[in-house]
Amino acid sequence: MRLLKRLSSTVDFGAKTVAREKKQEMVNEVFTKVADKYDLMNDVMSLGIHRLWKDEFISDMGSFRTSAPLSFLDVAGGTGDIAFRISNKLKHEVPVNPPDHNKITVSDINPGMLSVGKQRASMLGLNLNWVEANAESLPFPENSFDYYTIAFGIRNVTDRLKAIKEAKRVLKKGGRFMCLEFSKVSNPVIGPFYDVYNKYLIPNLGSLVAGDKDSYQYLIESIEKFPTQEEFAKIMAEAGLSAIHYRNLTFGVVAIHSGLNL
Repeated sequence: MRLLKRLSSTVDFGAKTVAREKKQEMVNEVFTKVADKYDLMNDVMSLGIHRLWKDEFISDMGSFRTSAPLSFLDVAGGTGDIAFRISNKLKHEVPVNPPDHNKITVSDINPGMLSVGKQRASMLGLNLNWVEANAESLPFPENSFDYYTIAFGIRNVTDRLKAIKEAKRVLKKGGRFMCLEFSKVSNPVIGPFYDVYNKYLIPNLGSLVAGDKDSYQYLIESIEKFPTQEEFAKIMAEAGLSAIHYRNLTFGVVAIHSGLNL
């Protein structure tokens, strides 16, 4: 029992094992350092392909064509990448609706990331809601949102099961959970090359391009520690989601996971 208690009080932080209560603080330090270089970081880590992955992610959300108002929550979405794409999709699919007809809320635990997103939204003339919040304890009532999205954020959460249970809680009945995350490469030919790129090239590119090798090292290690597609689907099911599905992109470098609150 003592061993189980000791193990349950520690979690992965990249390749390290740290006290559970310390992880969030350490993750915050990473993202505070990279907040103003976040797009550059994603470009380095994905060779720019993250933009196409995010477009596919938005496409997989399906049609927004309805006269009823829709509500969206993008978690760990501080810089606004996903929220801006949702806004653009709404504008093109339901242009007759007034700008405030639908509600898009962006939450992030890191104020630096939110600050970047707010500045970008202001430049784009977008009126979004910005909330500093922990994915494991969201400050929203039950049955609040039609869509819950999280892109490249769930692997940094200390308790993923708790976070997905929170997603289910704030989703309306029939609401959809969607997650875009780095995953496990399924192609045996591509896999070894991808591993070399991750372990050796990305941290050094991070040092060269952004002057921050340690943050990139953590991010790569967090990808390596993240569950397989099937394992993550089981966590979603344990959280109570239904109709669970995932789709690999780029041979499984990333995957789009979806589930419904039924």
